[in-house]
Amino acid sequence: MRIQLERVKNIGRKIGLNDEKGYVVAVFLALIIVSALVAGYVAFKPKPEGYNTIYLLDSQKKAVDYPVVLVANQNSTFNVWVGVENHMGNTENYQILTKITTDPSNLPVNTQPSNTTETTVDDGRSWQGLVSVTENQVGSYSVVFELWQYNQDSGTYQFTNNYCILNIQVIS
Repeated sequence: MRIQLERVKNIGRKIGLNDEKGYVVAVFLALIIVSALVAGYVAFKPKPEGYNTIYLLDSQKKAVDYPVVLVANQNSTFNVWVGVENHMGNTENYQILTKITTDPSNLPVNTQPSNTTETTVDDGRSWQGLVSVTENQVGSYSVVFELWQYNQDSGTYQFTNNYCILNIQVIS
């Protein structure tokens, strides 16, 4: 190791660098390399992938007191606030499909929606709307809120794989 260090010092002396100048040149070159790397990262930094999301809030616009038990034909309707956030880079058109099912294992749920809400959300913005749900049949259910985004190429709405599930029980 010591022999290699001496060889490097000899090369530096041959090109006219003493020990002090060698350190200055080494630090200067390191700064140039680091600056080039930082500038390259800033200039060619990959744009983050866009995303959208859906969320539920209770009637007080909090994520606390969701309805759980309904009474058939008496207290069988409830309201929740559904929110959509758009971070896709453009203004987007969305559909929120509300579906009631006993088997939420396959998404999107293969049943007719009980409610469809359409909205347009600007990039970086969110939207909230009140959705009413009614179920009078006694049993345990999952209320699924699916987020669908309009695809201009196909002219149809496509499932975003974003959804919320609210489990309820209807009693008599």
